[in-house]
Order: sequence, then C-alpha cells, then structure tokens
Amino acid sequence: MPISVPAIRVHQWLPAWDVVHWDKNQYRAKPAPVFYVAALPAEWLRRLSGIERRTVEGGLPRSQDLGVERRHERERSDEIRRFVEFGYPWSEMSQVKRESERYNDLRKPGWLPTAIVLNMLKQDDERRGARTVDPSDLVWVEESGAAGNGVRVMFPDGSDKPGWEPRSLHPLEVIDGQHRLFAFEDTDFGDHYQLPVVLFHGLDRSWQAYLFWTINIKPKRINPSLAFDLYPLLRSEDWLERFEGHSIYREARAQELTEGIWVHPESPWHQRINMLGESGGPRMVTQAAWVRGLMASYVKSAQGRGVSIGGLFGAPAGQDELLLPWSAAQQTAFLIVLWRKLMRAVRECHEEWAESLRRGRQLALLDPRQDPAFAGPHSLLNTDQGVRAFLQVTNDLFEVRSRDLRLDEWWFEGSSSAADVPVVSEAMRSLLAQIRIAGFMSSAAYTLSTYDWRTAEAMPESDRVAKLAFRGSGGYRELRKQLLHHLLGARGEVGEAAQAVIVLLGY
Repeated sequence: MPISVPAIRVHQWLPAWDVVHWDKNQYRAKPAPVFYVAALPAEWLRRLSGIERRTVEGGLPRSQDLGVERRHERERSDEIRRFVEFGYPWSEMSQVKRESERYNDLRKPGWLPTAIVLNMLKQDDERRGARTVDPSDLVWVEESGAAGNGVRVMFPDGSDKPGWEPRSLHPLEVIDGQHRLFAFEDTDFGDHYQLPVVLFHGLDRSWQAYLFWTINIKPKRINPSLAFDLYPLLRSEDWLERFEGHSIYREARAQELTEGIWVHPESPWHQRINMLGESGGPRMVTQAAWVRGLMASYVKSAQGRGVSIGGLFGAPAGQDELLLPWSAAQQTAFLIVLWRKLMRAVRECHEEWAESLRRGRQLALLDPRQDPAFAGPHSLLNTDQGVRAFLQVTNDLFEVRSRDLRLDEWWFEGSSSAADVPVVSEAMRSLLAQIRIAGFMSSAAYTLSTYDWRTAEAMPESDRVAKLAFRGSGGYRELRKQLLHHLLGARGEVGEAAQAVIVLLGY
C-alpha cells in the first residue's frame, strides 16, 4: 500500500497569467494552478529524488539540454552536512580546530528552513533516453474533497525504508536543492530531521529552468556561465527581438550567438568554449566571457549617450529594430567566418611570437591539430581579454565602414536560429561570396595576426611588463587600443577604418 503524508495545497494563479504564451513544443506547457507544501524526512526524500544536471557531453545544443541543476560539488554538500549537525560557524572551521574541542561552545542548530523545490513526474513524462517513472513508483496527490487546503501526498510502498530504489526514473525531480539533499547521503539522522518541500506536479522543463533562475540567479550570484546556459530554456522568440530595456534581451542574443559559435563544426571555437564555467581541464574561455565580450562589442546599442561606436548587431537606443536586417544565423556566420580568417592568418604567420609558442607545443595540452599560436594556453587569443579585444576591434572596423561595405545588402533567407548548423553553413558560403566584405575581413585578419599575441608568461623577461598591463579591468581598454594602433599599418580600407576608430574613441 502507498504511504501518505499530509500537505497543504497552495493556489497561486492570477487572471493576468492567462495571457502568458504556453507552448508545449518549447517545454512551456501550461502548469497547474496549484503546488503543495509538505515536510519529509531528509533521508527518505533523498531516496525519492532524481537530479537532471546540465552537461556539455555530446555537444548538445544548449536549448536541447533539458537539465536544470548545476554540477554537484561534494565539498559543498559536506559543508552543509557539518552545518546541519553543528551549525555555523563551527561547520566552516578547519578540521584541526573542530577536533581540538576548544570551539565546542560555538556549536549551534543547523536549520535548513528554505524549501527543497521538487517536481512530481507524471507517468507520461519522459527524460533522457525516453525513460519514464514506473507506475508503482509514482508520487501523486490525493485530494480529500473536504473544505480547506489539506491534501495527502502518496508515496510508493517501501520508499520510506533504507535501501529502496526506483525501478526506473526517480519519481521526484529536483528543481532546486540538490546540494542540501546530497548532504543526507549515508547519514543516520533517521526521521529526526525533516525538510520543507514545495511540490509541483508535471511542471514542464522550461518552467523548471525559470524557477531555478529566479531562485538562484535573481537574489544572488552563481556561476555566470551556468546562468547564461539556462537562457535557451528561459527565452522565447519574442525576447530575442528586443534589444533595449533590460540587458537580459541583449544577453539572450549574445548567449545564442555564443552557442552557435560553439556548436558549429567549422568554427575555430567548436567545443572549445567552457559553456558551464567549470574549473579544471585545458584552458578555455568561458561562455560568460563570450557573452560579455559580445555585449561590449557586436551586441550593444548602436546609438545613445556615451556610445561613440555602437554594436554592428545592435539597435538604436529606444528601438527594437536592428540596424542590419540580419538573422541570428547570419550574425553567427559572420562571426565564424571572421574567426576562421584570423585562425588561418595566424596559422600562416611566421613571426617570432607565433613560432615561439609553437616551439612549446609539448607544454600546450591541447588538440594536436590546433595551432598553439591560436589555441594554446599562452596565446592571448585563447583568453577572455583576447576574445573581447578581437570582437571589439572588428566591430569597430565594420561599424565605421558598414555603409561603404554595403553590409545591409547582404541578404540571406533561412532559419533565424544561431544553432542551426546547415543554415549557418549556407550563410557562411553566401557571405564569402560577398567579395568586398570577405576581402576586408582577410585584410584585417592578416594585420592582426602580426600582432604579438603572447601572454605575459610566454614573453621574454624584458618585454613582460607591457603585457602585464592587460590584467585587471583596465586591460580590456589597453589591448583594444594597442590593436587599433597596430591596424594603422594595414593598407587601404582597414588602415583608414582604424584611423577613424581611433579618432572616434579618443585613442
């Protein structure tokens, strides 16, 4: 027989919500107008709960990765377990101090009053691999029919006993609170420690992402790359058509472009962007750095107070219509072609800076098919500063030459999605057929490849001080300034454009 616990039905629905756009195909099916609040022993709750985490395995486009939670950090759960048992600040003291018994008077109760937010899966809810919950493992709500908000939540037989496991999927899905739940693995707290829970029923994945975002990103900071990685589950197409107002609109477009650059197999950055901001592994620029770099260059207002040179993909202040009628697929194609031309120019570059980085290939720890001068750990092109500087100066050059190059005449019909690989590939071929635009790109890329892109660590001791100036917030401006002055050496339109930019920026 199923086990039940009492719960309270909470009705939260406003008439204004009836005009919200519901779309099951976009994982935004209309939710139930109620959720439930209950209390469950922590160890029991841990057995019932499954966690869908975001991952980059398999190169899945971010809009198709339906996981919500971040990667589990064992240290954080261990700290929560100590907090539960001994409170704060004892839980954060070093092991030596804790074992000394000198600080035992600092022990306090470890309350966790914030609710774990869960979703009760319905029988037809599918997750990765088209798996569903076994009918005998379902959790459901039994309405009493009596007046008031009291109900009972029904749980599988035996699930309150140690050793119980679901036959397939866990019946409860964690929206927020995985680290608190993992803190109760292998504990002997029994039924003495309960956790408050909020239970939704059959809540679609985009709404789960929305809840996670409002709980974790709005009130406090978390890993910015994870926050940006949730945007595909948060946004709808109408969000992407707006640029002014809240920065989230521009951030959403910048994240979409970043995903397009990361997912396209012909991109120099294919699978080489740290989409979740995880530590460890070879050096990769994070998704957050890419989004901020695009926000500071191509995806910013084209006009407005304090804007000397606007964003090529931006809109005039107070307007939503873009200056260039390019879709996200065209914008992605433009950026990929630009980076490919730089990658090729660097590969063909035999300046001392490039050769010195290639001589250190054995220390590079990267794909042997990559050029260490472009993608190695000691190339500025593989850093936050280098990515932003390249995006800024190329945006500068094309923005001041947009009319002469007739950028608005490059027209391409097709899907607007930045992650639609076939459409972006076709747009890239279309762009390369625009001889004047492609030639301007090649000239700029060639000149930029002759700049010394070594990081300070790879420079001779006598030259290292100059590169140290790129560190800190002022380093972005300094590198941009140096690159623009370096571009003055380019012949023809690129050199003229660099001169115009320098005058506009007061460099």
